[in-house]
Amino acid sequence: MSLDEELEQALEQRHLQQRYRQRLTVSSPQQPQLSLKGQSHLAFCSNDYLGLANHPQVVASMQEAASIAGVGSGASHLVCGHNSYHQRLELALAEFTGRERAILFSTGYMANLGVVSALTGRGDNVLEDRLNHASLIDAALLSRAKLLRFRHNDCEHLATQLSSAGGRKLVVVDGVFSMDGDLAPLPDLISLCQVHDACLMVDDAHGFGVLGQFGGGCGEYFQLSQEQLPILVGTLGKAFGTFGAFVVGSEALVETLIQFARSYIYTTALPPAVAAATLTSLTLLQEEQWRREHLKRRIQQFREGAEALGLPLMYSMTPIQPIVLGDDGVVMTVADKIASEGLLITAIRPPTVPEGTARLRITLSAAHSEEHVARLLSVLDSVIPTNLRR
Repeated sequence: MSLDEELEQALEQRHLQQRYRQRLTVSSPQQPQLSLKGQSHLAFCSNDYLGLANHPQVVASMQEAASIAGVGSGASHLVCGHNSYHQRLELALAEFTGRERAILFSTGYMANLGVVSALTGRGDNVLEDRLNHASLIDAALLSRAKLLRFRHNDCEHLATQLSSAGGRKLVVVDGVFSMDGDLAPLPDLISLCQVHDACLMVDDAHGFGVLGQFGGGCGEYFQLSQEQLPILVGTLGKAFGTFGAFVVGSEALVETLIQFARSYIYTTALPPAVAAATLTSLTLLQEEQWRREHLKRRIQQFREGAEALGLPLMYSMTPIQPIVLGDDGVVMTVADKIASEGLLITAIRPPTVPEGTARLRITLSAAHSEEHVARLLSVLDSVIPTNLRR
């Protein structure tokens, strides 16, 4: 059997399992109304939580910087790709998060790979929540440390694992879990780390911009110092509305990543214009607090309406609002019906989520209006079978 024949068999199996993934081609900016194949869809699947991805000031900053610094960075940060825009953004992110230093990565996936593999190796232990993002799991596997996975948000289970772990112990969690929308119990995790001489790393990709009075994410929400939360990772492609990622922490941490994080050392730096655009979005994120207030109202409106309809909501105070339908085929059918009504919601199936928990992953944005959410609730009421309601 040829390689292509083997691959085709595996692809066919994906089809039969109702787990075949397909890309959507969008021909409009990221905004509530997306254009797909010439048709307008009201989208509830973007991570542009504050509606900054198409903000005119952010766009203008990128255009202006591109006219000054060009399009590409030309090299890695350690060769000649580290531009003054990158430097300004790193300084601003460190100040924003109350940390000593920040370092930019080209993607969130690369940030997580870089941190974990730079800090751990053979003889060490990486302890991760079972619902962590795939990049965090891959990071532990790449590091060659021993990977231990504890039950979701189960501090007792983690304590048991920590008590028997040797070497350097790195506890790694999402700040906001991307498929469930709930928060990690960071204060309890910090206490455990202190007792067991472990270090805590948090990927706050979905918390930055959303949580905290000024959008500082889980660190601000729980009022955590650098000492309590020494390794904090964030992405720029969600609430910031741009692209890339960053890590903030101590001077020693950032210098270690510069020297040893392979996914930082051996890749091209972000385009300087992206860093310039992010500087503008960072200012907007902090100054325009009305965006978070408006988003909170939309989350409350959705949850109250969904509960009144008996929809199977999970607990989440964040823009991520999953509706678990269970069966892969059922969730695909419902998603197709939603699309036929002119709305766009992603159907999430295993292996992205555990078996038997296929779901609609609804995400809300500060760009959504009260009318948008009312329309969403109306469509969900018309397409979700009564036997799947509470």
